[in-house]
Amino acid sequence: MATKRLSLIPLLLLTACGPVAVAADGAVIDEDAGLEVDAGDVDAGADAGTSTDAGTPDAGMTDAGMPDAGRPDAGMPGDGGNPMTLVTVSHERELRGVWVASVLNLDWPASNNLSVDAGRASLTVLVDSMADAGLNALFFQVRPESDALYPSTLEPWSRFLTGTQGQHPGWDPLDELLRLAHARGLEVHAWVNPYRGLQSSTVTTAANHVTRTLASAAITYNGAVVMNPGEPAVRRHVEAVVSDLLERYDVDGLHFDDYFYPYPDMNGTPFPDSATYAGYTADGGTMNLGDWRRDNVNTLVREVMGIVTNDHPTVRFGISPFGIWRSNMPVPGLDAYSVISCDAPTWMANGWVDYLTPQLYWREGSAQDYSTLASWWAMRNMGGRHLFPGHAVHQLSNVGTAQNWPLSEIRDQIAITRSLKAQGAQGAVHFRSAFIQSNLKGVHTMFKTEAYAKPALPPVLPRVGASVAPAVPFVNVVGSSLSVTNPLPATVRFFTLYRELSPGQWELRRVLGGAQVSFPISSGTWAVSAIGRGGAESQGVKVVIP
Repeated sequence: MATKRLSLIPLLLLTACGPVAVAADGAVIDEDAGLEVDAGDVDAGADAGTSTDAGTPDAGMTDAGMPDAGRPDAGMPGDGGNPMTLVTVSHERELRGVWVASVLNLDWPASNNLSVDAGRASLTVLVDSMADAGLNALFFQVRPESDALYPSTLEPWSRFLTGTQGQHPGWDPLDELLRLAHARGLEVHAWVNPYRGLQSSTVTTAANHVTRTLASAAITYNGAVVMNPGEPAVRRHVEAVVSDLLERYDVDGLHFDDYFYPYPDMNGTPFPDSATYAGYTADGGTMNLGDWRRDNVNTLVREVMGIVTNDHPTVRFGISPFGIWRSNMPVPGLDAYSVISCDAPTWMANGWVDYLTPQLYWREGSAQDYSTLASWWAMRNMGGRHLFPGHAVHQLSNVGTAQNWPLSEIRDQIAITRSLKAQGAQGAVHFRSAFIQSNLKGVHTMFKTEAYAKPALPPVLPRVGASVAPAVPFVNVVGSSLSVTNPLPATVRFFTLYRELSPGQWELRRVLGGAQVSFPISSGTWAVSAIGRGGAESQGVKVVIP
């Protein structure tokens, strides 16, 4: 099990021509988804990745092995024995995310009966494929239906791992993912579905599943089971799960998808929470039904952000709402504000999220024009928070339908998003990993060779004071490689390698994670920096190789 709380190690590590004791630089605070409908109507159950015009998807560190070290001179290669040279390095940041859906075995795991070895091997292939495509953040679904893809005392193991809810798979997928992804320079964001009890009401549940322990709050609707957002016990349970998850696992982010109050069934059947609302009014509540429902969701979002900021300030918290807030604001379509009680602009305006990832699953030039929507959401940004629009890579799979997107649509939408960078659009998240991994219509190749050909890190966490730059790394030349460590490994997420193209002009070449990493190099001028939790970057240690 990955444990977040780690002791720090002494400051003596390797540098330059040999091990040396170096006083670390002072930490610097960075201040600075199916029915196709022209109206953008939503498919009420798009988990299976079915074609949808309004797409509604479920949208470890170890202690550093201390080298035995004496105290020779503090020389850096190429500096003639002088103290190490520090340089300022940076690059254009961009979050390049992908949703990895575990529900219904959509992306990972591909089946619910993988052996431990097969599960680990397939997870390695997934991480390698996403890293090779140039992505830098995995939004990994760890709670698809009030269950867990990690060992939990609060919820049972997911049936999508073994076929039986509550059955131990024999390993810890989240712990393994963190190790693999961080080593490859990818962030891991824990994707949690807050209110779904069960994908299907016919599922056989474990004794400790919330639909049993909070049975009075479990509502069957449209063939699924929803945990009633109006019940405070439901909110307390979700918050306990979040606290436990963030306390025990070294994730980079926490992510909620768009399932709040449920999308309506085909007949528009009202969600049956009238008894809960009547109890609220009997106790003196004065909000109307719509405002009360939105307040229930808003309270969860606000309190979860409180948990994050108070206890885990370097974790990024965000939500991927349905792509249209109010119908005709700015385009026609399902009204998320009134239908599913989703008031995402309020979350942004009040600082209850670090980012929004609206699911903008429509083509440019359609009634729900991508650029029109992306621009509207960018205008909702407050306080320097970020926008990471959700892109519908799954629409590439709709061969033979009106939604059979060409690859150029994804390419063009990425360019549109980048044109909104000054308004806070700092990247994108793609739905889903299976389509990228299979290189559907060449999307993996396009990412690798065009859109994401040059590496980048996600932007620094926007909350003031939440991200602190770590100490500069210690760098040792070993043959044709740079061996890199840090005096305070618990403060470091990644190490970066830059090459100097011309005096003072640095280009990011590679990102790796771990207590100690090795960068292959050739002759030239290089710099290595450390990236802290939350994304702040240290100065670079300059290394000249003749």
